[in-house]
Amino acid sequence: MSASIETLSSLERRIQLTLPSVNVRQAIDGRLKKLARTVKMPGFRPGKVPLKMVEQSYGPQVENEILNEQLGRAFSEAVQQNQLRVAGLPSIEPVNPPADSQALPETLQFTATFEVYPEIKLGDLGTLAIEKSVVNVGDAEVDQTIDVMRKQRATYTLVERAAADGDKVTIDFVGKIEGVEFAGGAAQDFDFVIGQKQMLADFETGVLGARAGEIKSVNVSFPEDYHGKEVAGKTAVFEITVKQVQGAELPALDQAFVQSLGIASGAVEDLRQDVRANLQREINHRLSQRNKNAVMEALSGAAELDIPKALIQQEAERMAEEMKAQFQQRGGKADMTIPADIFKPQAEKSVRLGLIVAELVKREKLEANPEQIKARVEEFAQSYEKPEEVVRWYYNDLRRLDNVRAVVLEDNVVDFVLARATVTQKTLSFDEIMAQQQQ
Repeated sequence: MSASIETLSSLERRIQLTLPSVNVRQAIDGRLKKLARTVKMPGFRPGKVPLKMVEQSYGPQVENEILNEQLGRAFSEAVQQNQLRVAGLPSIEPVNPPADSQALPETLQFTATFEVYPEIKLGDLGTLAIEKSVVNVGDAEVDQTIDVMRKQRATYTLVERAAADGDKVTIDFVGKIEGVEFAGGAAQDFDFVIGQKQMLADFETGVLGARAGEIKSVNVSFPEDYHGKEVAGKTAVFEITVKQVQGAELPALDQAFVQSLGIASGAVEDLRQDVRANLQREINHRLSQRNKNAVMEALSGAAELDIPKALIQQEAERMAEEMKAQFQQRGGKADMTIPADIFKPQAEKSVRLGLIVAELVKREKLEANPEQIKARVEEFAQSYEKPEEVVRWYYNDLRRLDNVRAVVLEDNVVDFVLARATVTQKTLSFDEIMAQQQQ
C-alpha cells in the first residue's frame, strides 16, 4: 500500500490509496474458503458446498467486506504517518473500478476525500468582557420561600364575596374567535387559583372581582408565540360563569407544620436553616449555569478557526435525531422525518464552541482530576436523605462518573476564563434567578 496527500483547502484533504490486487484477491479467496466450511445450501451438507457456488452467492459481499477492511487499514495508516486528525468520515471513491473481480488490474486505486481538525488561534482572554451574576440570600428570601410552602398546603373554604388574588374559583367558560368556538376553548367546573398564572393574564383579570353566579364576557389576547398555533396572535371572547369562590386558609407556622415538612424537631428556626441551605444550593446551581453560559458565549468569539463541514453535519443530524426522539416520546409518529439542515446554524455554533473549549483544556491542562470529581459527587449527594448511597450509585457506573467529569471540566474552563477576563458583577434579585429556566 502507498498513499499521497493533496491539500484541497484549509481543511479538506485528498489521499490517493493504492492496494495491490494480489493481496485483495488472496484475502477474498481466503474469506470464501473459510465461509465454505460452514455455509448451508439446499441439497448439500454443511461444509460440502462447492467453492464455485459459494463464490457465486457470496462473492460480491465478501469482496466489499475485504475492500472496506483493507481500505480502512490503508487510510488509517496514511493519516497516522502524516499525523493528520481526521474530522468526520472520509468519502472513498475508486479511480479504476474493475469490471470483473476475477480480472483485477495489478493495483486498485482509490481517492479518500476528508477534512482535518482546524488549527485554533485563541485570542487574549484578558480582552473578554463578561458579566458575572450574583444573588444575595437573606431573611426576606427565606420568608418568601416558607410563605410559598404554606400556600402550597393551603385549604379552601367557600366565601360570599368577590374573587380576590389567591382565591380558588370554579367556573364554566366558552371561548370564541370571530363568533366561532375553537378546540380547547371550553370547559365546565374548571378550578384555578387566581394569581398562580395558570391562565392567561387577560383571563385572570376578567375573573378577578367576580362573585359566584356572575357571568362575564372577557376579551383574551393570545401571545404570538402561544403553543396553540390555531389561536396564537388572535383575540378570543370568553363567556365565563363563576360558580363558586373559595378563600385560602394557610396553615399556621407552628410545630405541626414544620414537622410535616420533615423537620423532626418541629422548631421554626431549624426549618429556616434548612430552607436557607436548600435555597443557597439551588441558587448556586442556577448562577453557575447562567455564568457558564456567559463565559461560553464570550469564549465562542475569542478564537479564529475554520469549522469542518463534516462535524457540523454530524452535529445537525444528532440534533435532528434527538428532536425526533422527543416528539416520539410525546406520541409523535415513529416514521416522522426531521431534516437535519434546519439545525445547521445551531450545530455550527455548538461545534465551534466545542473545538475552542477542547483546545483550551488541552493547552492549559484543565482536565478534571479525581479529587474534583469526588468533591462534586459528594456535593450532589448532599441534597439526598442518604448521601453515602448516592455516592456509591455514581461510582458504580463509569458513565455516570463521565457525566460528572464533564461538569467539572466545564467548571474548570469557566473558572480559568473568569480569572483572566474583564469581569463585571451584576446583582440579580431572588425572583429573577428563580424565574430562570433550568437546563
